[in-house]
Amino acid sequence: MSEGTELGRFLRARRGHVRPEDVGLPAGTGIRRTPGLRREELATLAGVSVDYYTRLERGRESRPSPEVVEALGRALRLRGDALQRLRDLAALAAHNGGAARPVDRAVRPSVLQLLEALRPAPAYVVSRTNDLLAANSPGLRLLPGIEEWPAPRRNITRYMFLHPQGRKLFKDWETRVAHSVAHLRAAAGADPDQPELAALVGELTRKSPVFARVWERYEVQTRGGGVKHYLHPHVGEMTLSYEVMALSRTDGQRLVAHQATPGTPDHDAMLLLDMAHPTPTPALDG
Repeated sequence: MSEGTELGRFLRARRGHVRPEDVGLPAGTGIRRTPGLRREELATLAGVSVDYYTRLERGRESRPSPEVVEALGRALRLRGDALQRLRDLAALAAHNGGAARPVDRAVRPSVLQLLEALRPAPAYVVSRTNDLLAANSPGLRLLPGIEEWPAPRRNITRYMFLHPQGRKLFKDWETRVAHSVAHLRAAAGADPDQPELAALVGELTRKSPVFARVWERYEVQTRGGGVKHYLHPHVGEMTLSYEVMALSRTDGQRLVAHQATPGTPDHDAMLLLDMAHPTPTPALDG
């Protein structure tokens, strides 16, 4: 994460996703040395000089105007979260980033109380870098084996790639990890050089070729909820819906709550998670 700027890395990665034919350019003959658009092709589409765009991608230019940012977004066919990510990174580059902020791991007592009130629904609190900060009993058991790790290592993305149970827990593991990495990209967008994120990405890049490949795709997605399909070693197969809620007055903490329709096998399986460990689990700071 130290080579160039985050804006430059984003532009380079997203340029590789766009084929010439996607934007009305001839593919040409012969083998292209790089996937996607060449620098000169993207510069032409965005209406800037090749030299300016090259300096922007290499981090030698850090103050693109809003008009240039929007033109690059159109040329790269960015929408939604990805387009907002480009705008945020351009603003961050213009202000030179500022000092990195440490992750706030403290969870308010009222939020801990809310976690217990949500039982038997599995629920937990994560940081802006997906560290697991607190959980109720079924929420902790939803991620089997994560309690074996020291509290500072309990990170949802790390668990999915590096824990043996993390590879087996999800019926659609490849889809889930792609979503997790895309969400990590989006959640970290406002502070890309924070030490915790750099350490996590460095570790996962070294230890997981799959993570390295997915991370370099630079897909960005903020997920506010959905459905997860579990192959849980203790309660069997179950499908739970989930919601992700930002906690106010925190540094990016999010509460993730799962649920199932009462009277269904999925709901019965969810109840077993709560019955196995009736003792409440407070903030995971031990």
